[in-house]
Amino acid sequence: MKKISIFILFSVLISSFWGCEKDIMSYEGREGVYFAMRHGNPSLPNLWPYQPFTDVDFVRINQDVVDFQLTVMITGPVKDYARTFKVQVNPDSTSAVLGQHFDAVQENWTIPAGATSTNITVHLKRTPDLEQEVKTLGLRLVPTTDFALSFPEWDAIPSLNQGTVVPEFDASLHTLRLNDVMVRPAVWVGSLQPGDRESGIMGVFTKRKMEFLTQYLGLKYEDFASDQTMPMARSILIGNDAAAILIERYNANDPILEDDGRLMFIGSVPWTSVLGVPWVRP
Repeated sequence: MKKISIFILFSVLISSFWGCEKDIMSYEGREGVYFAMRHGNPSLPNLWPYQPFTDVDFVRINQDVVDFQLTVMITGPVKDYARTFKVQVNPDSTSAVLGQHFDAVQENWTIPAGATSTNITVHLKRTPDLEQEVKTLGLRLVPTTDFALSFPEWDAIPSLNQGTVVPEFDASLHTLRLNDVMVRPAVWVGSLQPGDRESGIMGVFTKRKMEFLTQYLGLKYEDFASDQTMPMARSILIGNDAAAILIERYNANDPILEDDGRLMFIGSVPWTSVLGVPWVRP
């Protein structure tokens, strides 16, 4: 089992001092490439662990097509000339459909002269079926005359411990998990009380409610991603504005309903909303 932290330390030291220390001891490890994808707690980016997968949430990206980038890093000494590596789709971990969910993946890529990493780009597409089912696109690095595969057995670095830590995986493989599922965002001031009754400023999160907020108040799903973009004061104002619209529609005998037929609940609306109990027109 490889000592990953030692390999990375050597790579960092060599890339930092290359060209400045003529007598530095040459790197004796494998000259190779690996996927260096990290995600975790936004407030502690330097502690994010490396991952064998990445979630591509179209509902957060809010684009129908996206050029998604993945970072590939090298081990071994920095060179003063460009070197090539290859990327292929891994059919064993792919359920996404070529031409429907993604375009053909470019195979040949280059580590520029003097560089320790580069980004590859994969063209992904938002499709209606991603609202119901996650599709995966598996990628694999392929050895070339310039590079081997650095870490087919990656051990998690103990100091990188924020969020999800995968103890062991093959760093020559990476899987993109494509989805358009609208789950409750990180900041949502609302809850479900006993008896399935909605409460709080926003009530229960639903896709229909998010679509309402987008249509009438110009909000985006990503606005609810953190306390910085959605402080409590803003939630209160949104609740007041939304309630005014819902009440106006109700008084006009054209109420806005949830998918189960109940009256939409936000802010200070004067009605009670119970999950699964449809509104009955008086």
